[in-house]
Amino acid sequence: MRIAITGARGFIGSNLQVRLQEMAFTDQVLIPHDIQPEGLRALLNGVDFVFHLAGVNRPKEASEFDQGNHSFTRMLCEAMTSLERKPRVAYSSSTQALYGNPYGLSKRQAEDALFAYGQSYGVGVYLFRLTNVFGKWSRPNYNSAVATFCHNIARGLPITINDPNAPLRLVYVDDVLSHFCALLGDANAPSGLCHAGPEYETTVGELGAQIQAFRDSRDSMVSERVGTGLTRALYSTYVSFLPVEAFDYQVARYEDPRGVFVEMLKTPDCGQFSYFTAHPGITRGEHYHHSKTEKFLVIKGKAHFGFRHIVSNETHEIVTQGGEGRIVETVPGWTHNITNIGDDEMIVMLWANEIFDRQQPDTVAQKVSQA
Repeated sequence: MRIAITGARGFIGSNLQVRLQEMAFTDQVLIPHDIQPEGLRALLNGVDFVFHLAGVNRPKEASEFDQGNHSFTRMLCEAMTSLERKPRVAYSSSTQALYGNPYGLSKRQAEDALFAYGQSYGVGVYLFRLTNVFGKWSRPNYNSAVATFCHNIARGLPITINDPNAPLRLVYVDDVLSHFCALLGDANAPSGLCHAGPEYETTVGELGAQIQAFRDSRDSMVSERVGTGLTRALYSTYVSFLPVEAFDYQVARYEDPRGVFVEMLKTPDCGQFSYFTAHPGITRGEHYHHSKTEKFLVIKGKAHFGFRHIVSNETHEIVTQGGEGRIVETVPGWTHNITNIGDDEMIVMLWANEIFDRQQPDTVAQKVSQA
């Protein structure tokens, strides 16, 4: 399939090019914004599908709305009309097409021109009235609060919020592209308005606070809930705005004669991740918990885990070493320890189901051995 893209160098277009390449659609025709009708017809020859993403939304003069949106779309339709094989078209319109402002009017007129083309030749035309698309490679200080907030907060710059309660409806670029690209495999998809959700509802104030929380999490080490939904998409976008000097950061490293202990990441409700080292012959632990549980994974070295039930005095032991991928879990009511029984430094990854609380540590000292 040969695919043409207008506005290919823009935010959505750049992401679309990459997605198409991943799907093995390598025959892409990138149409420049200043192309003339003759050149446009030549580029469109043999094209099966057009993603029409080009448009103007921040012109110096209001007249540029018509030129960049309606007039360019009309020229595109005329060029497609002249082709022997008429391509299908997906158009990135705007929710502003519902309103009578100059920008919205120019987008609505572009929609009408595309619908007329599709109806005349019986080809699919798909209109996406997008609102506040955000994601990697979006442009700060342009028309996206998400991009501006991510750019500024990632650099320690202030953000401006005039009305924190102002509502925002957002859609993530990867979700938009999934809807776009689904059309490529459905030649019989009916023409019309298309959905590009999910759409997320928030406020300007909530948006600013959430992005600031991403930055603050490096200091608190407590991650936001970044695995699903809007928070996931916003976090991915925020990280994409980090300057290269912020690709890494330092966490506290605690060292004593036994080795090193480092807390890596904490979560609001799923505990924390750490790692520690131990020199040969060193024993760590010698305590029990009432509610806290832990999972240990030996990354390097050889370890002996000792356990004793604090009431029955039943004992248990486990020997494991790096490379086995064997998880050892502590159990409430059993005092436990870990000893490096190898000849080299031991490195162990540790997950605890709760963040360590110095006021209520739920950690009671008691040796495993009663000798």
